[in-house]
Amino acid sequence: QVQLVESGGGLVQAGGSLRLSCAASGRTLSIYGTGWFRQAPGREREFVAAISWSGHSTYYADSVKGRFAISRDSAKNTVYLQMNNLKPEDTAFYYCAADVLGVGSRSTLDYEYWGQGTQVTVSS
Repeated sequence: QVQLVESGGGLVQAGGSLRLSCAASGRTLSIYGTGWFRQAPGREREFVAAISWSGHSTYYADSVKGRFAISRDSAKNTVYLQMNNLKPEDTAFYYCAADVLGVGSRSTLDYEYWGQGTQVTVSS
């Protein structure tokens, strides 16, 4: 079993940047695909980005492509989400999750382990 803890959220102005971290404990995160999802008030949780267990494949939602980058540091057992050129519509609670299939799925249904989330607020 793996435990996930997100950090790095906060309040930023539009056009700014944040880097979210997803730190794992209990097992190595490198055997799992890892994804970032977000949920705004009144909306369903949506896919943001994912990385395969090897780190060789990455996937992004169209809304963040070119602005966000997901990466993995196996030595630190951590996955990062670098978010640049943030927009007010990026405001949400951000969650990381571990995918036992290892592929980095876009579907919440494929993720077995979830962190508690971190709030990102982008002001206009």
